[in-house]
Amino acid sequence: MAVLRQKQLVEVKHKFSNRLRNWLPILHSNLTDLEDLIKPLVEENPLVEIVSGFEKRGVKSNLFFDYGDNSKSLIQKESLYDLLSIQIENSSLFPTPFSQKIALFIVQNLDSDGYYSGDTLNYCLENSLDYDMFEKIRKRFIFLDPVGVASKNLSESFLFQLENLDIQNEKIYRLAVEIIQDISNIYSYAQEKFFFDVVKIISKFSNPPAIEYQESSPAVIVDLFINFNENNEIEVRLNNEYYPIVKIDNEYKIKDKYIKEKFKEVKGLIDALEMRRATIYKVGLMIVEYQYEFFSGGKIMPLKLQTLADEFGHNASTISRAIANKYISCDRGIFAMKDFFTTALEEDISNDTIKQFIKELIANENHLKPLSDMKLVTIINNKFNISLVRRTIAKYRKQLNIAGSSDRKKVYKLNLR
Repeated sequence: MAVLRQKQLVEVKHKFSNRLRNWLPILHSNLTDLEDLIKPLVEENPLVEIVSGFEKRGVKSNLFFDYGDNSKSLIQKESLYDLLSIQIENSSLFPTPFSQKIALFIVQNLDSDGYYSGDTLNYCLENSLDYDMFEKIRKRFIFLDPVGVASKNLSESFLFQLENLDIQNEKIYRLAVEIIQDISNIYSYAQEKFFFDVVKIISKFSNPPAIEYQESSPAVIVDLFINFNENNEIEVRLNNEYYPIVKIDNEYKIKDKYIKEKFKEVKGLIDALEMRRATIYKVGLMIVEYQYEFFSGGKIMPLKLQTLADEFGHNASTISRAIANKYISCDRGIFAMKDFFTTALEEDISNDTIKQFIKELIANENHLKPLSDMKLVTIINNKFNISLVRRTIAKYRKQLNIAGSSDRKKVYKLNLR
């Protein structure tokens, strides 16, 4: 894979001539806008006919991905609320007004991803309710749709979804539970006999659990498919289906000066389109090489845009624009290309490194005096010799689904009783 990629990268460098640099907007454009971009370039060229990939194939092709039906966008959150409310009202899981009241409180305190983010301790105190009883009712959501909703974090969501599967092989099931409970270190289990069986199971889980009910983003067309084949080998494929097709009328005499110039323009356009294909494909190969762990079920590793830029022989800003608004479809879902490049904080320190450090600090903190965000800022800045602000640490903490220090202190007290 590495040898093939290196050879193709060399070819890309040679082809990227000064003439083609004028067509950089074609590389930067996403597939949705590509056709509109090149139309003005050929409107006055009698040699060219553009065949639309969209008109030929239609938007209902399975190569066209939409994050949600536009007709549902305006009622997305209400739809999830209604769906769960109906299930709560009609399910034997919540047979009493008491249990239904708690269940509805849980629904009202779901975040946009479908995770429960309510203040359980305060609710229990206000309603003279035992914390364990509350948790028992919350965990009945394991049997509701969408599966995984009302879980507290990614691992619990995956456990909810695992329990809804009929896995006959007990060893696969036990390994799945173990891996899910240690999901951040999933790749450390790669040598286990049933590792890839578990990865295939986990890759089909909804992440986040309410992804189908989130506010829809604009429809996108993926540029690349990265999947494991039946031989468990990873493959990178371009989505060529939506590229505009450029047809040249050869009836004109090439000797004519005007026609000769127009032919040169067409040739440049065709070369630019091929250059776009080649560059995106090489980016895909590099992503696979550096992020193989992710496609195998692990986490995204720190990868700088400069690393790509150095191999392509261009500056990082060019590569940044080249991957902007472009998407990859893989066994784990659809991801923006930029997601595979971790934002660097300082040299080799990534935001993922900081997040992992925050998790470790909080996991080992004094339960009687939990670390505040300001204290975390001080420790992290001293540890990594950087200058973060409290707001950034608070954002990372929330992304990790970790409560603030005051809420953590309440939970610790409750668990100590």
